[in-house]
Amino acid sequence: MPKLKSKSSAKKRFRFTASGKVRATQAGKQHGMIKRTNKQIRNQRGTTILSDQDARIVRQFLPYGR
Repeated sequence: MPKLKSKSSAKKRFRFTASGKVRATQAGKQHGMIKRTNKQIRNQRGTTILSDQDARIVRQFLPYGR
């Protein structure tokens, strides 16, 4: 069997936790902060754990659990 390739874009965007969940940066934080509320900016700090449905897609992109 040949080795499977990982999606390069997914390598840069997602990480796996020790328990195997997928961690990603918060959505909606790249630009346009002036129109967001302070509460929204505060709640979008750091990273978040993806839902099971989204994590399943990311695991296909990263077959070796980078």
